[in-house]
Amino acid sequence: MLEGNRVSRISVRGFAVASATAVTTVGAVVGVASGDTQPSNTNDLEAAASDATLLAEIPAGQQAQVQTASLTQQADAQAMAADTAAKKTAAEEARKQAAASAIEKQKAAEKAEAAQKAAEKKEREEKAETKASRSSARDASSFKPQGSYTVAQVQAMARQMVPGDQFQCFSNIVNHESTWNYKAQNASSGAYGLVQALPGSKMASAGADWQTNPATQIKWGLNYMNDRYGSPCGAWSFWQANNWY
Repeated sequence: MLEGNRVSRISVRGFAVASATAVTTVGAVVGVASGDTQPSNTNDLEAAASDATLLAEIPAGQQAQVQTASLTQQADAQAMAADTAAKKTAAEEARKQAAASAIEKQKAAEKAEAAQKAAEKKEREEKAETKASRSSARDASSFKPQGSYTVAQVQAMARQMVPGDQFQCFSNIVNHESTWNYKAQNASSGAYGLVQALPGSKMASAGADWQTNPATQIKWGLNYMNDRYGSPCGAWSFWQANNWY
């Protein structure tokens, strides 16, 4: 009888050792369920099983409950481990995405800054070119006064006084306003000269000979277009939209 009990106890102990990842004791789970990542040999497992309450020593009616509770605990531990790994992976992925986004934003900012600098440089160069062009143009006082002027002579004077890139716009306005007649006068409004200044006496600011000297009229008209519209081409754009300037 004692021998029979010994066999039964050994059998149960063997079951406990073989079931290292399942139920072996009440409230204790061996192997994976405990989260132990260190390898264990059979002797260690058998020793642990011998020191604990064996499954056979638990009343038969409670064995199923103990097994279920232990398997649930094992499943919970595995689920927690999986959840931790998933969170770690998600955090690493978020970190990588944030780093990539930061790099893209930095590149975009650098590109925008370079474009802004290029635009500013171009603007400075254009202003310098315009200034140089204007400074090289002849002034009205450099032309010797004559008793009268032909259209060709007036146009030649304008080409020397108006910057080259603005001459065509200036010419378009004069063509519409006076057809290059420096003595043209609007009978109803009193507008006078090449650019039809209203009143004509405004051109006295450019010279006392505004009525007879086309160079004086060109000087005043160019200054007016620059001051009011930025340039003759700016004035011409306005003229096209409004038929006056």
